Amino acid sequence: MCFNASFWNERYSTNQTGWDLKGPSTPLKEYIDQITNKNIKILIPGCGNAYEADYLLEKGFTNITLIDISDVLVQDLQEKFKNNSEIKILNQDFFELNDSFDLVIEQTFFCALNPDLRTDYANKMYEIINPNGKLIGLLFNTNFGNPTPPFGGSKEEYLDLFSKQFNIHVMEDCYNSIKPRSGSELFINLTPKK
Repeated sequence: MCFNASFWNERYSTNQTGWDLKGPSTPLKEYIDQITNKNIKILIPGCGNAYEADYLLEKGFTNITLIDISDVLVQDLQEKFKNNSEIKILNQDFFELNDSFDLVIEQTFFCALNPDLRTDYANKMYEIINPNGKLIGLLFNTNFGNPTPPFGGSKEEYLDLFSKQFNIHVMEDCYNSIKPRSGSELFINLTPKK
């Protein structure tokens, strides 16, 4: 099955967004709270309703890029952030992105991709993250057995996937997950081997 723009447009149009937390996740908020340089170039891929972007703005960050394949969602985001020059919103396929970033925030994008694309994901992240940049965020450490997103996985699988191109500073059970996801998330902090 292809999880293309029309698949995601239908989900957003019909409000089938069970993954939506209605706010930024606690682990990401706590990580963001530690960042002192508010001018770093940040990407949130497969950004969904972009609650993390709201939080970044609240904390004074000035260079945020959101990307999502769903034009239905992107139209809503363009309206939501129309008065925020600190945010750039792209309606395109992540794998066609031609830019580089200091920080990429992973929040349910990886699990939304067909597992066949995971090597492509790792390769693209390596390509777009600056030499001193980071990939931080959350990955599911559980197997959902779903034919549609979310797709889970395991720490062993992720170590194998990322360790060729990234230094793995943190890939551990998330101690501060929200209650419904407690025990099923890994927090990651990776830097490219450049």
